[in-house]
Amino acid sequence: MPLRYRAHTGMAHHSGMPSRLVTLLSDVVRREREAHELSQRELAELASVSQATVARIERGDRSPGVDVLERLLAAMGLQLTVAVEPLDAHLDARIDELAARPVAERIAQAGLDRVLDRLGDLPHVLTGSCAALLQGAAVPVTEIEIAVRWTDSGRFTQWLADGYGQRWNAQWREFGYLRLEPEEPGEHLWRTISGDVRATMCDELPEAIEVRHGDRSYPVVPLVALELSNPRAAELLRRHRRRAAGSAG
Repeated sequence: MPLRYRAHTGMAHHSGMPSRLVTLLSDVVRREREAHELSQRELAELASVSQATVARIERGDRSPGVDVLERLLAAMGLQLTVAVEPLDAHLDARIDELAARPVAERIAQAGLDRVLDRLGDLPHVLTGSCAALLQGAAVPVTEIEIAVRWTDSGRFTQWLADGYGQRWNAQWREFGYLRLEPEEPGEHLWRTISGDVRATMCDELPEAIEVRHGDRSYPVVPLVALELSNPRAAELLRRHRRRAAGSAG
């Protein structure tokens, strides 16, 4: 029986950033390989590709071509079929799922404290979906979003190096092959051992409020400012409120 995976078109990402579909496909390959008790090398040999190719696909560093993906799945006795559904329907389902969980569980699942523990005393403010999550919104967090002062870029780069970071290469659409440090102010994305980190390098940190959960305090951009300055977070907040209103009705 063919194995079916539903393909969705996700919300627009920052230009060149890895898409939800790339992440979905990398999860599929890794999950099925492990279910078939194959090592990356064994799967690569069965599919006549290199072990490095399998590793990069599973990390989400590389968008697999259809031919390579079909060969990998065929090597495990599977095939890929594609279905379409309304744009971003997966987000509504994810928001509903998160709304049923306590905030503390959402924070733990996002891996937020793991990244912040490694940041130590580096000045920062949480932005984007992370800030929305900490202020009670049931929104998905796919990477830790922070603002860091440009003058602290040296310390931040050292933190990235300590965490084996790789910067997203928009030209090659994968992580790596770029200098680690942010080369200019603005938004950049890295993959680290603690998770993906999207940092906005700015002259001054944005105005923040302190939000407390358990015994920890988090500096976050207020929701009103998020909706004015961050289109991704604003769209997630609109969806969250629409779903919450529908549930209440």
